[in-house]
Amino acid sequence: MHRSKRLETKLASRLMTSCFFAMSSSLAFADADLAKQLSNPVASLISVPFQFNYDDGIGQNDTSRRTLLIEPVFPFDIGENWNLISRTIIPLVDIEAPAPGLDDISGLGDIQQSLFFSPKQPVGGWILGFGPIALLPTATDDALSSKQFGLGPTAVALRQANGWTFGGLVNHIWGINEPDDREQYNTTFVQPFLTYTTPDAWTFSLNTESTYDWNAEEWSVPVNAGVSKLVTFGKQPISFQLAGRRYLDVDGNENGPDWGARFNVTFLFPK
Repeated sequence: MHRSKRLETKLASRLMTSCFFAMSSSLAFADADLAKQLSNPVASLISVPFQFNYDDGIGQNDTSRRTLLIEPVFPFDIGENWNLISRTIIPLVDIEAPAPGLDDISGLGDIQQSLFFSPKQPVGGWILGFGPIALLPTATDDALSSKQFGLGPTAVALRQANGWTFGGLVNHIWGINEPDDREQYNTTFVQPFLTYTTPDAWTFSLNTESTYDWNAEEWSVPVNAGVSKLVTFGKQPISFQLAGRRYLDVDGNENGPDWGARFNVTFLFPK
């Protein structure tokens, strides 16, 4: 009788342990899947990133800039085969005086709004998105603003396999109206990216966020290397990222920045 009870206890204990590890493995797999979706700019996933950037070595005074980017992403189902992905970039900027005689600058910058039409299924193994991007002159300080509306095309293409994600995102914005004290906005953005996500939801990333100003004929080429971890608090998945960046001197631009750092917190709301 006692041996039978001990056997039942052992079996129950092993069953509970097996269930625990099975649940843990299932949760880890779900976290890894969400982490991989975060590497896809046109994933059908609601996310709200809060990205803090610090850049140093700006202007004649070799000063610093702090930027908080709020970047909500909302997907919309627009038919059997297509999604519409809305990506918004809302910048809050604080810059120390970049040159003698100038004041510190802080406030809301110009907002960018992108809309990607994205096939629900990959095309030849490629995940694709394309559509318009708009520049909105929402800045609270003239020094942070283009003072004009802008419009142009944007596109993204990427592949995902075995934890790897690689691809690129590009856009170009032309100013629609040209204010008296500004040149017409004319800027290209190029972002090639490479990430690897582990089965336990760690992601290692490398990318550039390069901008070419056609008026000034100058490149800004920051190379970013980062690591992030997706965790779940209760039912809320959150990704935390730390990254460093180095600005490449590709055309002798002496206005900087030279280097920077990033801390990113992303709230995810899977369906």
